[in-house]
Amino acid sequence: MFERFTKDARDVVKGAFAHVERGGGGGQSVEAEHLLLALLDREGSRGSFALAALGLGPEEREPVREALAEARRRAGLSRAESDALAGLGIDVAEIVARVEEVHGVGAMSGDRKDTRWWSGRPSFGRGAKDVLERSLRAALAHRDRHIGDEHLLLALTMRPGVPAEVLADHGVTYATLVRVLYGDGGEAKAG
Repeated sequence: MFERFTKDARDVVKGAFAHVERGGGGGQSVEAEHLLLALLDREGSRGSFALAALGLGPEEREPVREALAEARRRAGLSRAESDALAGLGIDVAEIVARVEEVHGVGAMSGDRKDTRWWSGRPSFGRGAKDVLERSLRAALAHRDRHIGDEHLLLALTMRPGVPAEVLADHGVTYATLVRVLYGDGGEAKAG
């Protein structure tokens, strides 16, 4: 599948690995959140064009990064998951506050300050694998012969979870992306 990736899509994947290695996103495997962070770093690609067309130019992307960091602080729970737990009488904000009171801010984020025991390179987690598979499906659905960073972005909006929720909060949904990228006729627009 990677042979179909454009340079921009490959750069997003490399950027996601870099986010994991720098500790910017928690954990030791590349997840969907890391792919979104790497997409937010991009400029001059179809994906960055689509984000800018939907109001998330390079200057407006910091709130998205902050929302991802806040979700990571909640152990990666989406608002829908937090609301479901609230329906069972579990206050996620209270749990986070208590854990952070004892263990420090970000204790539930999965970020490890001491990673000396772990010496391997990061791998793809289940979420990232799902995004990569969905990006292939998105490219095929639009009859594109390549997988670009725009397909990764489309895949992130198709998959339930924090990245799709955060993007939707900022006006970036599958439907709005398709409209920007392909217009009404389904043919790829220049970008």
